[in-house]
Amino acid sequence: MKPKPASNITNDQTRYLPVLVSACFLLMLSFGYRAGFGLFLQPMSEANGWGRDVFSLALAIQNLAWGAVAVLAGGLADRFGNLKVLLAGVLFYGVGMLLMAHSAEQWQLISSAGLLVGAGIAGTSFGIVLPSIARAVPEEKRGWALGLGTAAGSFGQFLLVPIMQQLIELSGWFMALQLLGICALLMAIFALPLTPFGGANSASSQPQELSLGLMEVLRRALTVPSYSLLTIGFFVCGFHVAFITVHMPGYLVDKGFVPQVGAWSLSMIGLCNVIGAYCSGLLSSRRPMARILSLIYAGRVVAISLFVLLPMSLTSVLVFSACMGFLWLATVPPTSGLVAALFGTRYMSFLYGVVFFSHQLGSFSGVWLGGWLYQRFGSYDGIWYCGIALGALATLLHIPIKQRSQQQLLTVS
Repeated sequence: MKPKPASNITNDQTRYLPVLVSACFLLMLSFGYRAGFGLFLQPMSEANGWGRDVFSLALAIQNLAWGAVAVLAGGLADRFGNLKVLLAGVLFYGVGMLLMAHSAEQWQLISSAGLLVGAGIAGTSFGIVLPSIARAVPEEKRGWALGLGTAAGSFGQFLLVPIMQQLIELSGWFMALQLLGICALLMAIFALPLTPFGGANSASSQPQELSLGLMEVLRRALTVPSYSLLTIGFFVCGFHVAFITVHMPGYLVDKGFVPQVGAWSLSMIGLCNVIGAYCSGLLSSRRPMARILSLIYAGRVVAISLFVLLPMSLTSVLVFSACMGFLWLATVPPTSGLVAALFGTRYMSFLYGVVFFSHQLGSFSGVWLGGWLYQRFGSYDGIWYCGIALGALATLLHIPIKQRSQQQLLTVS
């Protein structure tokens, strides 16, 4: 095979680099804000006289709304393009954060931090942005690009969580939420370059594919055992990351650490995840993606087990955070890559949205169950052991997954 002429390589880069840069900034902001909501658990609960189960339920519903809306948003982006979906997501995100600051009742917190912010995250995160990246870059660079986009989200967590903690300390939680809500609206700037790479706008769209209904697409996809296993396994990823994101700051305060240590922990996770997600993307282009996923979940089992069983210190907290960081969103490049490998990119937003909904069911379970168990038993021990058991299950579920293309299932015969 002859190498591409230099001029063609330059043209490819001119085509996808602006998309990749904008996508990375959008994911950095979207995930950075989202990762810091756990910092508000204690101050908002104390100010309003709530137990931790109230705030936990709102953020659990946020994760559930994120997953449910991600399926709808993915279908709309595949059918009609992604610009309106992205802009609606930005609007929901910013307004939800602004209203969250004024929540004095549980239903208000659920409506704002739960439903509105959840819908906003769905419209500005992986389910919409990663398929745009996958369509924009050449196929041989897809794993690398998906890893880079995922790493950008993690860098946002590393960068923004300490800033959010500083805002809370300097101006109080109420003013911090107001400022962050206004800043969230600026994500709209980075949505525009992604417009040509929504499903309906993609050059790879084929006329005969447009007549296939989304429910029929899902029915056919679910006949593929590998897709079903992937969907079930991603539940565990959501369970782990959402529980730790929301409850880790409070858990560490209970163990005698100052609140800043919780922010350091989440920031360390974000920093190490930049490396982990990027390396996972590179490996996904070179190694079987299902095997990578099994190893990631096995690594989480080891990390959580040691963290729970060994004596706790500042060193152990930071080491655990670093280990989990390397394994945090490292699941996303091989998971999204497997969806693309199985079915192509035409319906990737929708089919990845379905897989991601399973992830968010896990997120809901981890966040809500963590708060519920804490209120009843005064301890997070039970939820940590659930995480270990689920991690072992996910390790086994990914072993039988096959990477063979099933794109012919999604074409009209």
